[in-house]
Parts: sequence; C-alpha cells; structure tokens
Amino acid sequence: MKVGIRKPDPMKSIKARTTGRAKRAVKSSIDPTYGKKGAGWVKDPKKAAYNAVYRRTSISAMDAAKMAAGEKPSNRAGGDTLGEIMVGIVVFIVLLPILLMLVTCSH
Repeated sequence: MKVGIRKPDPMKSIKARTTGRAKRAVKSSIDPTYGKKGAGWVKDPKKAAYNAVYRRTSISAMDAAKMAAGEKPSNRAGGDTLGEIMVGIVVFIVLLPILLMLVTCSH
C-alpha cells in the first residue's frame, strides 16, 4: 500500500473529469447503492477498508505542495493534517494483519 505522496496521473485526472452526468444517472438508476455514502462497506468491505486506510495514509502531490507553501490543502482530497496522516498510518498498521487474514482466508 502506498504511504506518502501519490504520483499524479494525468490520464486518470482527465478520465475523472470527463465522466458525464448521464453515465452517473444511468448507474444510479440501475444500482440503488451507487454514489451512496457508506455503500462500499456493504458491497465490498475489504476494498472499503483498504480505501479508507489509503485515503488517510497518502496525500496528493498538489496538496503536499500547498502544505509546503503554507496554504490549506483541498477538502476533496481529505486535506489531512500531519497528525491525521500519522493516525492513518497507525490505523493502517493495526488493520494490516486483519486485511491479510481476510485475504488468506478467502482463498
């Protein structure tokens, strides 16, 4: 799992910005859990746990640059302070054995 600064990927950034409203509307009409907060924990708990830890233990390159310049990072990316990142790393260390146990038990 990545800990620290994430490497920016321009193609993923463009893809995220060009996924249209119509596509989200179709997915929302087909899947009642699409786009709902916390639905990932019901649908795929292992992936949701991984994503929760990843979000707290990594930071975007832009947010890292903003923090270095003394600016406030964006809220969308989590905007975690150094203390929150440290808490995330501790959570990761605690959850890692549980995730590994789930992976080995599922095979």
